[in-house]
Amino acid sequence: MPKTADDLFAMLADLGIDVVTVSHPPLFTVEESRSLRGRIAGGHTKNLFVKDKKDRFFLLAVEETATVDLKQIHQVIGASSRVSFGKPEKLMEYLGVTPGAVTVFGAINDGGHDVTIVLDRALMENETINAHPLANDATTSIRRDDLLTFLRATGHEPLILNVSTPLPH
Repeated sequence: MPKTADDLFAMLADLGIDVVTVSHPPLFTVEESRSLRGRIAGGHTKNLFVKDKKDRFFLLAVEETATVDLKQIHQVIGASSRVSFGKPEKLMEYLGVTPGAVTVFGAINDGGHDVTIVLDRALMENETINAHPLANDATTSIRRDDLLTFLRATGHEPLILNVSTPLPH
């Protein structure tokens, strides 16, 4: 059974990490989430769950306005081949979330460390990073350094790489 938002918040509290969470109607796309701009400060994430031909899985977290060249990204992240999107079944199995709710907080469910977490360097320039707390009906704001602390506490040493091309705002 995947961990819930309450489990996530309890773990963050145990780590001494303060977060702020705002509830909102379920959001499935970056376009829908733009309605929250101004209400929630910081960098807003877009997350891509991808796999290579050897079934190695990666979660790429980038700034919501960034683009990722899926034909070339394998060279940056160390995948064995071009990547494709991971199936929803694997997303649920490894990160405990459904499409539309993909989040770096899903690392809490990856006890087998089957997913490599990749944080875009441009995203990490933000002091505050926003992500769904395992469901797409809320947004949780966490300090950049606290996000790293959380990921390491789940057994994931995130890769911080240049994986995106920013789009003009």
